[in-house]
Amino acid sequence: MNKITDTKELEKIATQVRRDIMRMVHAVQSGHPGGSLGCADFFTALYFNILNHTPKPFNMHGKEEDVFILSNGHISPVFYSALARSGYFEVSELSTFRKLNTRLQGHPATHEGLEGVRVATGSLGQGMSVAIGVALAKKLNNDPSLVFSLHGDGELQEGQNWEALMFAPNHKVDNLIVTIDYNGQQIDGRTSDVMPLGDLHAKLRSFGWHVIDMNGNDMKNVVETLETVRTLAHRGESIAIVMRTKMGMGVDFMEDDHRWHGTSPNDEQLKNALSQLEETLGDY
Repeated sequence: MNKITDTKELEKIATQVRRDIMRMVHAVQSGHPGGSLGCADFFTALYFNILNHTPKPFNMHGKEEDVFILSNGHISPVFYSALARSGYFEVSELSTFRKLNTRLQGHPATHEGLEGVRVATGSLGQGMSVAIGVALAKKLNNDPSLVFSLHGDGELQEGQNWEALMFAPNHKVDNLIVTIDYNGQQIDGRTSDVMPLGDLHAKLRSFGWHVIDMNGNDMKNVVETLETVRTLAHRGESIAIVMRTKMGMGVDFMEDDHRWHGTSPNDEQLKNALSQLEETLGDY
């Protein structure tokens, strides 16, 4: 797909993605807007600039193209919006989010053949293991493309992640870019109160990861960082990005508030939110 390099244009797309998120979750009064809003810049940069991918025809096996795995699958609204807006399926299908017998379920699923989704995710803690498996398969197939994955900071409280974090550097899985959304929030409160992560950077480095910081709500920094990590791949080190974001970014009454992890806006709140988010690509 043609890559968009202009930062302002990418920011406009991210704003539309945020509008999509709010409208999708409001329409069914169900879903996870907070983390989705916080990751809108990351998804926009990834799907419109960074990934080497071909939306149509969709290649389920991801051969000779970059693969993305969303581990914290509950932020499916931002994932679906990015997929639709980048051409995987019709934007109008976003109106079916979380409705019975549709392809856009609350967590990404594969049984209905939704283009862009290669693995069902949302059972937290499992995505990194899957991403490592995909990366190893690419190595076996002499496929030089990369695997990207996204994980929540609260999700790291799941033990399987730490097995995966030990495994990847030990086996020199150097075609994998792991990003951790470090927004400091989870469903029951701040991660520092629920289950502190301690010195995450030191932990990752002690396991052998090459760790990079990124401001996930600064489009220029997101693009530059992701471009940099591409150049670091295939050099013998597993790469982890600690991405600082603000839950609810772009909607002032939602920002940095864990209560919006899985709460839907009412009519008045939706109107308020959309007034802060300019329609740039046209609503579905």
